[in-house]
This record gives sequence, structure tokens and C-alpha cells, in this order.
Amino acid sequence: MQLSIPAQQTSGQPNRWILILRYMRRNKSLVVGLAMLAFLLIFSIGGSLLIDTSTRAYPLAAPAVQPPSPEYPLGTDRDGRDLLAVMARGILLTGSIGVMAGTIGLVVGVIVGFVAGYYGGWIDSVIRWLTEVLMTIPALILQIIIASTIVDKNKVTIFTMAGVASILSWMGTARIVRSQVLTLRERTFVNMAKLSGMGNLEIIFRELMPNMLPYLAASFVGAVMGGIGSSFGLEILGLGPAREPTIGMTIRWAQFHSAIFNRWWWWVLWPSLVLIIIFASLSLINRGLDEIANPRVRRSE
Repeated sequence: MQLSIPAQQTSGQPNRWILILRYMRRNKSLVVGLAMLAFLLIFSIGGSLLIDTSTRAYPLAAPAVQPPSPEYPLGTDRDGRDLLAVMARGILLTGSIGVMAGTIGLVVGVIVGFVAGYYGGWIDSVIRWLTEVLMTIPALILQIIIASTIVDKNKVTIFTMAGVASILSWMGTARIVRSQVLTLRERTFVNMAKLSGMGNLEIIFRELMPNMLPYLAASFVGAVMGGIGSSFGLEILGLGPAREPTIGMTIRWAQFHSAIFNRWWWWVLWPSLVLIIIFASLSLINRGLDEIANPRVRRSE
């Protein structure tokens, strides 16, 4: 008698996209943060396509101090800039500063953290001592000193701001990466990789780096926030790119011309609102990524 073995039924496991959607439904912070950031990008890119931001975001492009109207939906400032064009271009410029500063801070922090955590010994001791010493220095004060050495403020660009804003921004990432690498390098899969003949760089990039991606993503978002915050602080003090309509410089010129006392409320309202949305979206994204990277705060379905 021949026994018939029943065919295995399909397990009905949902595909990857359904699992991602289910997780996104649980991780509301990440979803809301990404939605807010997408809104800013759509507004900025769409506005740049509909409006000539290369001219209308700069002085003498419109009548000065015009309140919001059908012709100028967000109004104009004292220098004759269309604030709708200023916001559209300013979001891209401010975001560019944050992304460039965050990238510099992340790359330097990852290199320093991996070298200290993986190789250990006196290298780790020197890097840890240097990091602890530098963390006692207020970053904003050092950035003000460096930015103030530029005599001609018209030569300050968004690249200059990104470079200044990235100073000392690598330390937080370096500490996080170092602590994670110290834990991962003792795992079994790392020892097996060494026994199989893999080199140090191959182990770092093929074995350790993939396990660090959630932490690196969260660190990058935090570095972008830090870069935007640092550049905003310098711009408010008048050390930013005077010719560029960044969000920080827009608020700086509104403060310089006493927009609140002159009741030009729209000049202060729109850049302040945009800045709040930027920091709120990045903060929510960072919180959502931290939930992915940290199993202690991860929700179950």
C-alpha cells in the first residue's frame, strides 16, 4: 500500500511589502515624520518649478512689505523678495546644509568609531581620550570663532556653512559606533569570519557594517538636525550666507529690520513655521529609526 504524503499547504506568509506596511502602521512616528518631510520637499520642488526662485527669492524682485495677497500668497519682505519663492528655495538650501554637514559628521564618526572599536588597544585609548576632551568644548562657540574669521561675509556660501556646522559633529556618531563595534566584534560570526581568512576591512564592510545600518541611519538623521541647528544659530548671529535666502537668514533679516515691531508678521511667521516642521519631522524620523535599531523600544504586532 502506497502512502500518499499530503502536499504542504502554502503558509500564507505575507510578502515583504505587506510586512513593511504593517510595521509602518505600528511605527507612527516614522510615518508622520516622513509625511511631514515629503510635504516640505513637494512644496519646495513644486514651488521651484512654478516660480522663478532664482530671481524672485532675491532682493528687488517684488514690491517691498506686501502682506499676503492673491498675487503674493505669502507676502514680501522689506527688501522686495517674494516670500513664497524664498520659502521654496530656502527649504532646499537649508536642507542641503544639513545633509552636507550630516554626511561629513557621519563619515568621520563612522571611520573613527570603527577604528577605535575594532582595533582597540592604544588606538582606542587615544581616540576615546581625544573624543572626551573635545566633547567638553562647546561646539557653537568654536563655530562662531571660525565663522567670524571670514572677513568678507559675501563669500560665505552654503558649502562654507556646511563645513563649519560639521565641526565636532562626528563625536556622537563615533561614540555610538565604537560601543556597538565593541559588542559585535566578540560575536561568533566575526570569529568565524576571521577563521575563514577574511581581512579586517572585509570583516568591517561585509560583517559589521550591515548590522550597524539602523544605528547609522538614526545617527545620520541626528547629524542632519545638528547641522541645521548649528547653521541656524550662526545665521541668526549674522554669520551666515548673507546673499542666500536660507530659512535662518530670512529670520535674521526679519529680526534685523524689526519685523515684529513693524507688524510685518508674515515675514516671521512663514520661516518660523517651516523651521518647526523641519525639526519636528526629523525628530519623529529619528525616533522611528531608533525604534527599529533598539529592540528594547520595538513594538510587537
